[in-house]
Amino acid sequence: MGHPRKALRTTTVGAVSATLIAGSALGLAPTAQAADAVRFVDIAGDGGTLLKANVITPAGADGARRYPLLVLPTSWGLPQVEYLAQAQKLANSGYVVVSYNVRGFWQSGGEIEVAGPPDTADASKVIDWALANTPADSAHIGMAGVSYGAGISLLTAARDKRVKAVAALSGWADLIDSIYSGRTQHVQAGALLDGASLVTGRQSAELRQIFDNFYASNLSKEQDMIDWGKKRSAATYVDQLNKNGAAVMMANAWGDSVFPPNQYADFYEKLTGPKRLEFRPGDHATAELTGLFGLPNDVWSDTERWFDHYLKGADNGVDREQPVRLKSRTTGGYEGYPDWKSVGATRKKIALSGTTTIHTNVDSGADGGIVFLSSILDQLAQAPPVASIPLLPRHWAAVWQSEKYAGAQQVRGTARLHTTLTPTKESGTLVAYLYDVGPLGLGKLVSHAPYTFHGRTPGKPFGVDLELFSTAYDVPAGHRLALVVDTVDPLYIEHNPSGARLTFSSPANDPSYVSIPLREQ
Repeated sequence: MGHPRKALRTTTVGAVSATLIAGSALGLAPTAQAADAVRFVDIAGDGGTLLKANVITPAGADGARRYPLLVLPTSWGLPQVEYLAQAQKLANSGYVVVSYNVRGFWQSGGEIEVAGPPDTADASKVIDWALANTPADSAHIGMAGVSYGAGISLLTAARDKRVKAVAALSGWADLIDSIYSGRTQHVQAGALLDGASLVTGRQSAELRQIFDNFYASNLSKEQDMIDWGKKRSAATYVDQLNKNGAAVMMANAWGDSVFPPNQYADFYEKLTGPKRLEFRPGDHATAELTGLFGLPNDVWSDTERWFDHYLKGADNGVDREQPVRLKSRTTGGYEGYPDWKSVGATRKKIALSGTTTIHTNVDSGADGGIVFLSSILDQLAQAPPVASIPLLPRHWAAVWQSEKYAGAQQVRGTARLHTTLTPTKESGTLVAYLYDVGPLGLGKLVSHAPYTFHGRTPGKPFGVDLELFSTAYDVPAGHRLALVVDTVDPLYIEHNPSGARLTFSSPANDPSYVSIPLREQ
């Protein structure tokens, strides 16, 4: 009967490739002849694993001079033509560009290693190949990628000191803090990655087991999963990355439902070399998407400027700009900051007074939306998930509100929840939501985050500290902020036993609050 999954993969790669090639041709038609034609090549990766790749060199390159090299590993589930439009553009401006399909996906060999040691070894092998087979300059090497390619680029820069500059777009620095933040499985994000890899690649037995344990909430394997993820996180190797001195640019979207922004911001603060951090509205990889089709795109423009300065030595001012650059979800234009801690320089607390008990196992109507769809709607139409705050059933949702604000509140950075929780069972999950509430009580989602606990003594209170996902959102004058806590959200796996209740209190010696970061006026 043949192999239907292989046939589907072949059909899909043809469709995706045709779309990207057509887009690149349309986007770059006026200058398409400036670079040499793309060459499709086979490269032997680590252990001889076949890597399907393409290479573009500057027009007229004859070996008499050397050019900076850029290596672009593909995103999770996308074929090797993913970066063709940008590769042509970069080659036009004087780079040798090699893009390759990471092992385990499409026509490359091997199995999916999820940015494990074989993947970074592959990237080094691609660099070796380029230095031997193209007019690439061994002293000026950069790596860039979107999503999976971003993670591999950061990890390779920590392990291969030849990499002098990185642009990591919509990637991760801490894999566990991305898909298991608050000790809670981000199930929609995980299922999306799982499904894409089943269609477009070949999962290793180890990866299949990781996914199965993830879905099953197998606590006996939790530490194994954490160790597996740490091994694949640039945050684990930040000291080595700093020692190597690569210039690191990172860009992400506020609503990234696969790799939330907090883990990038935390990692950015630990970098000691040249660095840049950019956040924009959108979801996973949506901010960079138009650039993949050769259309004007801020993220890719900044990426090229980054490489021009740190690989070519161009005096384009990118090193003199404020290194942290944000774009609000509600207003146009970019804001610059000297560092991440300056983003939310002022904080206001909303007191979470009184004692409130909620029942579990029922979605109150407050939720984080749908993976990809909700944040894309927010990006394109400023339409985040909404909830009627007065109508939320207090049986299943705890609600606290601020007073009406006389002036606009520019929320910037990471809101923090501190409360005291008393459970009736040893395990449980809560999800905290911050809403912008208008005069009619309709709340627009500003941020949220999940939190799960295990092994607690029923009836015994304990402190909860939770960072909500970082954001930039302007609350209009006359509106309020509301904190809502419930126990069920389709984005996450919840761990509330049947009939469980959660009680939130605010002891006099340890009052509960949510701390709101605000832009300094």
